Amino acid sequence: MPTGLNINHLRVLEAEAIHIMREVAAQCERPALMFSGGKDSIVMVRLAEKAFRPAKFPFPLLHVDTGHNFPEAITFRDELVERLGERLVVASVQEAIESGLAVEDPGRYPSRNRAQIPTLLKAIEDHQFDALFGGARRDEEKARAKERIFSFRDDFGQWDPKNQRPELWNLYNGRIRKGEHIRAFPLSNWTEMDVWQYIALEGIAVPSLYFSHQRDVVVRQGQIMPISEILPAEEGEEVFNRTIRFRTVGDMSCTAATASPAASLEDIIAEVAAARASERGARMDDRTSEAAMEDRKKEGYF
Repeated sequence: MPTGLNINHLRVLEAEAIHIMREVAAQCERPALMFSGGKDSIVMVRLAEKAFRPAKFPFPLLHVDTGHNFPEAITFRDELVERLGERLVVASVQEAIESGLAVEDPGRYPSRNRAQIPTLLKAIEDHQFDALFGGARRDEEKARAKERIFSFRDDFGQWDPKNQRPELWNLYNGRIRKGEHIRAFPLSNWTEMDVWQYIALEGIAVPSLYFSHQRDVVVRQGQIMPISEILPAEEGEEVFNRTIRFRTVGDMSCTAATASPAASLEDIIAEVAAARASERGARMDDRTSEAAMEDRKKEGYF
């Protein structure tokens, strides 16, 4: 375990997150935990184990699969679900596109992030979920900093940042009408550093993508982009092999890498301590406009 961990601070955050999870389970009939195979959702799974074991989770895990996920993340997801013995619900963006429910963004560098919105809302409707746990943190992006811990969504799945419920003395209002739902964010008060230190403290496994490895990449729009069948090199682009890692694990078509030698949790924690940009800076879909994330969230994004 790395030295210098503020264990008391991490245990306070852990206790708050467990309290939030138990509040959702107590107030809502059909919650689900959104799980991508990324570090934040992996931490939420550990928190759910602490909140509800030895019983089964009172909710399934829900993954909105873009079809462009990193194979390493999907493999990790499936292995974790099998080990846990919990139920996984997969909402497929590819199937939503084929059915006409969703479309890919147009343009030179299409992304499926916006196509996740109708896919997610359809899953909520089909399974009648009335609450979704999300791994968003307030330090990630300015739109996410506007979220309350219990974030109300109307019967169209929409979010109004100017119309949110007060949260005083850790009291959360989960009352909803049929068709509405709550997004609950147990990690709201965590930072990227807190997440990595908690992973180190608890000895939690994460996908190999987060650690330094060799990968073929190109530099596109100032970002290091991984080359694959999903994101091939364009004519005139130089492909080179570089030592990189990923700070966030999202859709391969819009998730940039970071040049990094960090091969251990200690290395990652030191690197995050020195970082001057949010991990969301590596997401190309957030760079389309100043309000890209907020616009998507208003429509029902995570």
